[in-house]
Amino acid sequence: MPDKILVVDDEREICDLVELYLQNENYTVFKFYTAKEALDCIESTELDLAILDIMLPDTNGFEICQKIREHHSYPVIMLTAKDAEMDKITGLTLGADDYVTKPFRPLELVARVKAQLRRYKRYGTARPDAGDAILVHSALELNTDTHECLLNGKPLSLTPTEFSILRILLERKGKAVSSEELFYEIWKDEYYNKNSNTITVHIRHLREKMGDTVDHPQYIKTIWGVGYKIDA
Repeated sequence: MPDKILVVDDEREICDLVELYLQNENYTVFKFYTAKEALDCIESTELDLAILDIMLPDTNGFEICQKIREHHSYPVIMLTAKDAEMDKITGLTLGADDYVTKPFRPLELVARVKAQLRRYKRYGTARPDAGDAILVHSALELNTDTHECLLNGKPLSLTPTEFSILRILLERKGKAVSSEELFYEIWKDEYYNKNSNTITVHIRHLREKMGDTVDHPQYIKTIWGVGYKIDA
């Protein structure tokens, strides 16, 4: 069954172009120009990924992202204006998994969609033959088969990107992992802007959910000039 993708953008030419490229890759596209239509679709349709423009006539992509994260963990990609760094940070903080800056090449967006869906399917569905599905550190427990995370025995709601970061750090316990390595492991491509806050924002959001702090971390430690690690 084809993956179902929500596309929301009030710029009709962009929306129609994205739809065309996604349909050429055999995705089922639900295309809307307003937030209201998109929110109705989110409530009535089982989706696999959402592409949200930030600026919409009746609300903004941030609010749609928040609504999605109330009940769903599928990937969200935000479309942002050029050099709108605060928009990127806000989107990632609210639970978006990636962002693409306008103007963009449609093939780049399609590549990001494929990368997000690969990761979501890999860590969001069961893998019965995996022998090391449970990753544990102190009161933190990560199940890579069921895509569940427990902290002190209570469920922790993570986005696919947050889950992937935590999985990588737990699999490499005791070793520092750079932002570049995390980016490559998650997105499986070489594109990484050293001035990007992508990984930093996801780490910050993870810490907030876990009740962790930079100064006195129980889980994720910052190794200045190197990256991040979870102690062995």
